[in-house]
Amino acid sequence: MDEVLMDQIMYVVHQTVSWIASAAIIFGGVVPYIPQYRDIRRTQNAEGFSTYVCLVLLVANILRILFRFGRYFETPLLWQSIIMIITMLIMLNLCTNVRMVTELNTKRRSFTATDSKDEDIKVPKRLFLDFDWSHFWFWSHFVDYLQCVLAFTVLATYVTYLLLESVLFVETLGFLAVFTEAMLGTPQLYCNYQNKSTEGMSIKMVLMWTSGDTFKTGYFLLTQAPMQFWICGLLQVCVDVAILFQVYYYSLYPQKPSHTTHTTSAKAL
Repeated sequence: MDEVLMDQIMYVVHQTVSWIASAAIIFGGVVPYIPQYRDIRRTQNAEGFSTYVCLVLLVANILRILFRFGRYFETPLLWQSIIMIITMLIMLNLCTNVRMVTELNTKRRSFTATDSKDEDIKVPKRLFLDFDWSHFWFWSHFVDYLQCVLAFTVLATYVTYLLLESVLFVETLGFLAVFTEAMLGTPQLYCNYQNKSTEGMSIKMVLMWTSGDTFKTGYFLLTQAPMQFWICGLLQVCVDVAILFQVYYYSLYPQKPSHTTHTTSAKAL
């Protein structure tokens, strides 16, 4: 009787821990962006946050969802990708709105350059993909980001549909998904280097990146996820640590960037 009761208790405990771990995997990746989102809204300044972080996560999670059609992985990881895509779109919407307020007199940049009747906004008529590479991922309206993401999703889905039977393609797709995500912190690392400062970047966000990536890598190992997942998870932790070192270094040795560097860093957002 005691053994049966103990088995039931252990089963309940195991299920509870499993549910908590799954919830942490699904929503844990979103939490680091809450303080960054609040900082941007409070200061109405998105300069310290690189929106290329959003690009990296959008690409990585779209590829990961497609990878699941060729090779099964845990359902919480699938939901994590869906939640993360929604979160990155919300972040992009905020950053775009903030830029529109601070750059009212600048020329409108768009992904699908079309004619405009507005005299203050003159954009020449172009083809759908005929956009200015110098302003890639630095457009003036949120809808342009949506169109870009949609175009990438359709193209990637079509290629995956054609090559889904190829084991090499599926494994390469999985590697690209996790490797792209592993490069998550790289745009922020580069943005901080250009600015010679971490001002405007939420340190809480990076600390949560580090703890979340460490937990996630351990989760990959415990659940025996595909090898690509935990190898790139370790790489992601290394990038997080490098950003934390920047926080320490630039606080200890503050450097005032030149005007040229400042302008370049703003474009890198």
